Amino acid sequence: QVQLVESGGGLVQAGGSLTLSCVASGLSLSTYVMAWFRRPQGKEREFLTTITRHGDSTDYADSVRGRFTISRDNGKNTVYLQMNSLKPEDSAVYYCAARRAFGVNRKIDDYDYWGQGMQVTVSS
Repeated sequence: QVQLVESGGGLVQAGGSLTLSCVASGLSLSTYVMAWFRRPQGKEREFLTTITRHGDSTDYADSVRGRFTISRDNGKNTVYLQMNSLKPEDSAVYYCAARRAFGVNRKIDDYDYWGQGMQVTVSS
């Protein structure tokens, strides 16, 4: 049974930093493209960033490029999202997702597995 479990969320002041982790079980992470999405309250789920199976390529949404960094440690079956210079508009439920494929991908419907979500709240 595949599980993705996010951790590291919580409350932070504007301008601060957080690092989210996503630990995968029931799959070999090195065969999956990984991504982070988020869903702000009252809005649709949106793409943030994705990373190829061995970390050689990444893609970022314009809203987070230069502030967020995705990385992975396949030996630990873990993907990370380092978030810096956080803004109140970054407040959302954050999800990690896995897709058994090769290239980066922004499409929500193309991802096979999802975590349960982790709340991040940025206060002004």
